[in-house]
Amino acid sequence: MKERLIDCVAECAREHPEEPAIVALAPAGAGGVWSWERLWRESGRIATLLLALGVRPGERVAYQLPNRAEFVAITLGALRIGAICCPLMPIFRERELAFALARSGARVLFVLEEHRGRRPSVEVASLAPRLEHLEHTIVIERLEERLERLVTDVRTLDACRPAPDALAQLLFTSGTSGTPKGVLHRQDTLMHAVRLEIEHLGLTSRDRIYVPSPLAHQTGFLYGMWLALSLGVVQVLQEHWEPRRALEGMREWKTSFVQAATPFLHDLVQAVESGAEPPRGLRIFVPTGAAVPRELARRAVQTLRTAVCGAFGTTEGCLATLASPADPPEQAWGSDGRALPSIRIRVRDEAGRELPHGAEGHFEIASPTQFAGYLDDPRATADAYTADGWYRTGDLAVIDEAGYLRVTGRVKDVINRGGEKIPVADIEQLLYQHAAVREAAIVAMPDPRLGERACAFIAPRAGCALDLTSLRIFLDERRVAKQYWPERLELLEELPKTASGKIQKYVLRDRARLLCEVREGADA
Repeated sequence: MKERLIDCVAECAREHPEEPAIVALAPAGAGGVWSWERLWRESGRIATLLLALGVRPGERVAYQLPNRAEFVAITLGALRIGAICCPLMPIFRERELAFALARSGARVLFVLEEHRGRRPSVEVASLAPRLEHLEHTIVIERLEERLERLVTDVRTLDACRPAPDALAQLLFTSGTSGTPKGVLHRQDTLMHAVRLEIEHLGLTSRDRIYVPSPLAHQTGFLYGMWLALSLGVVQVLQEHWEPRRALEGMREWKTSFVQAATPFLHDLVQAVESGAEPPRGLRIFVPTGAAVPRELARRAVQTLRTAVCGAFGTTEGCLATLASPADPPEQAWGSDGRALPSIRIRVRDEAGRELPHGAEGHFEIASPTQFAGYLDDPRATADAYTADGWYRTGDLAVIDEAGYLRVTGRVKDVINRGGEKIPVADIEQLLYQHAAVREAAIVAMPDPRLGERACAFIAPRAGCALDLTSLRIFLDERRVAKQYWPERLELLEELPKTASGKIQKYVLRDRARLLCEVREGADA
């Protein structure tokens, strides 16, 4: 494998220029196919545009796009001139977008004119007074107008090629406090992380990669797009998730590998069990982002006729553990896999003592695929590591005698909604601004499809009425992403507290779980 991702793509463009590199599926069946030659050419045109706009090595380039071919071209265009890719989730609205753009300091942003009933370009325009760094907003629907006036100078682009250890990626994630952090990765780290998975799973140039996960997430970005480009194989992108359309695309393009969050696996299994034709040739599905119900994994093996390989990874450290299709079934999908080569894992108790096999403790990782640090936050970076240099995942786990990992819970107070981490503390602070809210706490409630959903427990002010609809209207007015909204509201006279006055969230989590069990019993 090459040292740089752009070298992999350049080689494919030379050796088989007309073969498909990207297949973009549209919801109704009409899509587009980009060849390797077209992908390389378009990335060069975008790189030329970025240079014309004054972008220099090490500068962040932001783009808020769904799974489209342009996303891949912009990524490569930025990498060709040594810029740092800063993809932003399409679900971000003004509030989240303003924060990420301000923190990134990006001067250039790519957005769509329209997307799923919203106007991203208009939303960004409304933020202009608050974004002193942002100078250029490029609307994808009008991108060709800018590109057609430029002439690509290959020698100039070649002179800009970054070193393999240059910073290449900035992703925003939510930490323990719920405040988003900017995670920086070097190119050689990302290349190494992908190489580990390719070798572990035996992926080859004969594979085809299906990418339903958002490209702005590490799962889609690294283990979908980047992996396919590294292997030199076609990647099939799905912009709007629809399981039956996904199955059609997988059959049509004979895709063999998928890494995606648990809800995607759930929906595919349910679609096939409801009568849809299963995919052909799917060899491996790696569910990530949220805990995988073991029963769902078992059904997936039978229904989708594929190996399901458990895994554990983070935005900061990429994949650390991964099962193999050769593992016994109860370990392949019944665990979170074993440590990949060159990666070490351990569990420790509160006092920092390493625990024996089978004991639950704080899960920590030592890996060459760890991030370069949090953007402009050396203290948070230092706090992420133990005194002896191991990364604190914030999760609780057990490692058995054979080295298989089982994550048993999280120390971090973040709800994992189908792989999307809800910044709990941030949303709670907003709820406290509501005129009817006296006390508020958000906890996870179990969900068979997404793993977890957000349940808000609120003690209202005396004489105030409050319901879930008004709560959602309140968050909508503050331009909070809908995926972050509570999906259940429970009103209490008082929230349970410790003697020191801290809200006992574990009590609320137990209550939310019982409420779900009662509801499921009533539905049975």
